[in-house]
Amino acid sequence: MASGHFFWAIFYFACLCSASLANNAKVNFREKEKKILDQILGAGKYDARIRPSGINGTDDKATQVYVNMFLRSISKIDDYKMEYSVQLTFREQWLDERLKFDDIGGRLKYLTLTEANRVWMPDLFFSNEKEGHFHNIIMPNVYIRIFPYGSVLYSIRISLTLACPMNLKLYPLDRQVCSLRMASYGWTTADLVFLWKEGDPVQVVKNLHLPRFTLEKFLTDYCNSKTNTGEYSCLKVDLLFKREFSYYLIQIYIPCCMLVIVSWVSFWLDQGAVPARVSLGVTTLLTMATQTSGINASLPPVSYTKAIDVWTGVCLTFVFGALLEFALVNYASRSADRAADMHRENMKKKRREMEQASLDAASDLLDTDSNATFAMKPLVRHPGDPLALEKLRQCEVHMQAPKRPNCCRSWLSKFPTRQCSRSKRIDVISRITFPLVFALFNLVYWSTYLFREEEED
Repeated sequence: MASGHFFWAIFYFACLCSASLANNAKVNFREKEKKILDQILGAGKYDARIRPSGINGTDDKATQVYVNMFLRSISKIDDYKMEYSVQLTFREQWLDERLKFDDIGGRLKYLTLTEANRVWMPDLFFSNEKEGHFHNIIMPNVYIRIFPYGSVLYSIRISLTLACPMNLKLYPLDRQVCSLRMASYGWTTADLVFLWKEGDPVQVVKNLHLPRFTLEKFLTDYCNSKTNTGEYSCLKVDLLFKREFSYYLIQIYIPCCMLVIVSWVSFWLDQGAVPARVSLGVTTLLTMATQTSGINASLPPVSYTKAIDVWTGVCLTFVFGALLEFALVNYASRSADRAADMHRENMKKKRREMEQASLDAASDLLDTDSNATFAMKPLVRHPGDPLALEKLRQCEVHMQAPKRPNCCRSWLSKFPTRQCSRSKRIDVISRITFPLVFALFNLVYWSTYLFREEEED
């Protein structure tokens, strides 16, 4: 009998537990959410075409939509197309009192939807968008949360390619401001107003990596626009990017400096090494021209002069100047050679004239001292001829013997000092002038553009 009562007691306790679990299961089951959604979004109960009421349910006030976003990545910043690509999680939040529901004692925190067309949505668009797409892998990356007091949170992950007008006057020592603009397409400010969420409206992923830029800071602001159809609410985020200079220092500035310095090697080569000096000058000039064209190919054809244009233009001028310097040295050297040849010919001609004059004078002297029967013969010294010796002695007395040429002067006469030193002097002056002028240019260039960069900051 006691065992029978014990059995019924256990059975009754089990029934109570199962009933309690059944009641809890009914409360937490997803069927309850379905009933609430059918209740607030059922046919004839909610119209997604009608915007929510304004502040405190006032119909004549504008609906306020609070916006915030999370920047996941910035994949590229294209200087040529003047655009940048960004991936972000975009969120909007507004109050729609028609969507209030019972949270069952706080057990239902929110309801989740994946279909945006079930509720009213703000008609926001990105005004500076070029391309954009949603993410649908594995499922569409979008959700709508409806909270018990009627607040609606819309979140979606999107990728955008946005226009970014750039000022490249200080390139590559520049900073660029790229904006992200959001505005209402159809609702004017009398019906819809976008506001930044208080606190931290824009968040950026940690360790954001950009190949050639650094995100220094970002600013949020309002940019309401007025058109013929009314005034529309607008939000914007200004992203300030600083260009990383180390890449351009290694890839552009140092190679250009090396090419300019290599072109100066021509000043130290011998003037007669024409193939070496010509090949060195032409090679450096072509390399510098190729470097310049490669730089300009990655930039848009703007109408103003960029900082990199000044640098490459001056470097190209120095390389071209080194080639012209060799042409001037070669011209001066050839002029010296021609002058030396003319000088040698003149010296030979004068020497021949002096010898001829001395022979003529000796012949005239012999003719006047001889008798009538003496025949005019060349003055030839025969051994044992006393008459010839006497006449030669008389010639030596009356004629001045020509000076013996100095060996040093005759050697220097082959290289005229004035002409030869002119070509060498050009090389010596170039060895000093070119580096000094290039150093002065560097001083002016860096001080000017770095100072302008600080002024813009």
